[in-house]
Amino acid sequence: MIMDITKKQLEEEAVEIKKRVADAIKKLALTDKESELDLLEEESQGPSFWEDSELAAKTMQKINNIKEVVVPWRKIEKDTADILEILNEVKEEDKILNDLNDSLARIKKELQEREIDTYFSGKYDDNNAILSIYAGAGGVDAQDWAEMLLSMYLKYAEKRGLKAKIVGLSSGQEAGIKSVTVEIEGVRAYGLLKSEGGVHRLVRISPYDADKARHTSFALVEVIPEIEPKDLTIDEKDLKIDTYRASGHGGQSVNTTDSAVRITHLPTGITVTCQNERSQLQNKEQALKILKARIATEKGAEKEKELKIIKGENLSAEWGSQIRSYVLHPYTMVKDHRTGEETANTEKVLLGEIQPFIDAYLKS
Repeated sequence: MIMDITKKQLEEEAVEIKKRVADAIKKLALTDKESELDLLEEESQGPSFWEDSELAAKTMQKINNIKEVVVPWRKIEKDTADILEILNEVKEEDKILNDLNDSLARIKKELQEREIDTYFSGKYDDNNAILSIYAGAGGVDAQDWAEMLLSMYLKYAEKRGLKAKIVGLSSGQEAGIKSVTVEIEGVRAYGLLKSEGGVHRLVRISPYDADKARHTSFALVEVIPEIEPKDLTIDEKDLKIDTYRASGHGGQSVNTTDSAVRITHLPTGITVTCQNERSQLQNKEQALKILKARIATEKGAEKEKELKIIKGENLSAEWGSQIRSYVLHPYTMVKDHRTGEETANTEKVLLGEIQPFIDAYLKS
């Protein structure tokens, strides 16, 4: 029988895969993650664990998030080791070599799919994300564009198995939305969506123009990590809290009482609104959580700016310098100006297929 591959070739390929797996495990600090997992699982077995249901739910989510990374990598590591062990026992003419070749091809495919894990090295990459969209220049077209982006991200979250919840929304008078804030929970929600922060530009024939002229619209997307309350404390005297009646597109989810909350952090001027929850107290808690995340992110941005100034780098304003363009007329194309990633299938992108853009950003 003529073999498709020799034993020596299989051994060389298995050793190369083993090395790549070991490098990835080191980059991922998998041993540290497993130690954290052991502590969290021990904590979850405590008799009073579920007394604070919200904290318990967050802990269980963290456990699941760590397992999502640890389990697949340990399986790839074990499967590779098993194949190397079998190769030590078989002979060149054994029929099992073809089966081992097929198994190595499967492992290699899994490895390629999982290697993107190694690009998540940011401090908050494992955190949930808070994504906000603001309509920019372009009037009603920009507000419609902001709503199109909201739909795109909600569809992406669904495809990725992330849980998305709108916590604050300001509707446009004629159409679309002026702004919206969405809390996105799940495995590496922030690590995935941080690539989306910046100005998004739309070029199309305006459905709101009687002359059917081509319009360019802009929307700003802001993505920040959800910060645990213990990471930051805020003095109550630094807060201005207003309540008002929630507004939206209508339906049962819109409150009819003055339960919506707007919190302004006086030292920074940062304002957060929340209207999704039924009670004023719940909306206040949600708004405070988002406020803490924004303050922490702004502090981090200030440090980054200081570092760039020291290095002599030029700082450019975010607004007006789009990160991605979506052209629907006179041709169709979505292009990311940071990575060069592009596609002519604009419909697919607007239906939430943005993973290629995210992958390209992470790899760059």
